[in-house]
Formats: sequence, structure tokens, C-alpha cells
Amino acid sequence: MKYLFIPFLFISISFFGQKTKDSLAIQEVLQTQIGHWNRGDIPAFMDYYEKSEDLKFIGKAGVTKGWKATLERYLKTYPNKDAMGTLNFDILEIDVTAGQSAWVLGKWHLTRLAVGDVGGYFTLVLKKKKGRWLIVRDHTS
Repeated sequence: MKYLFIPFLFISISFFGQKTKDSLAIQEVLQTQIGHWNRGDIPAFMDYYEKSEDLKFIGKAGVTKGWKATLERYLKTYPNKDAMGTLNFDILEIDVTAGQSAWVLGKWHLTRLAVGDVGGYFTLVLKKKKGRWLIVRDHTS
């Protein structure tokens, strides 16, 4: 009877190993985004969002639909380095589902000397597209 558990154990180890690999890849995406933001490069920051009209950004002003509209929103809201400040994320949870989608919960903070600090929470939904993790939903408050 103990042999029945060996295949399950192998599948469990493989699954959790992949989840860890995907979680690390997602953390790397978020760290790369921080680097782009802190260099003042919003287009490079947006490279980790799905370039699709299906992308949705949800913020205090409502829902922004599409990659181009989301880019324009960021450029308008953060027109210069003073407004952008220095970004930091505190990742609270990453939940990878079947290796193809993930849910991320975190806190964000902008240190802005000229205009004052700001921060809040975010929830991201990412999907793996052609081997890359891309944000398809961003709810930031």
C-alpha cells in the first residue's frame, strides 16, 4: 500500500517546485519593473503588461482598458521624475495557478521628496504568455 503514495509524492514535489520557480520569475518581473520605474522609464515598466485591449487597470478613478490607454494614464499621472519618485513593492502573497496564471497581493510605496510620499495596496493577475509572465489585470489603490 505504501507504493501508492510514491507517484503522488513525485507529482506534488514537481508541482510545488514549478510553483516556486514561477513565483521567483514573477518576483523577478516585479523587481525589474521597480528598476525601470526608478530610472523614470514608464514605457519599459509597461513592457510587463500584456499589450492587448483586454488589459485592465483599476484605480481610484475607475477602469482603464487596454495597454495604450494604461500607458497614457501612467504618463499623465506621473509626468516627471518628481511625480514618479522612488518605487518600492512589498510582496505579501503570490499564488500560482496551474503554472499559467498567478495572483499577486502587495503594497506599493513611492518616496517623493518634492510632492510627498504616497502608497497603497495592489492586486495583480498575471498570465504566462509565450514563456513570459505578463500583467493582465492591475487593481491598485
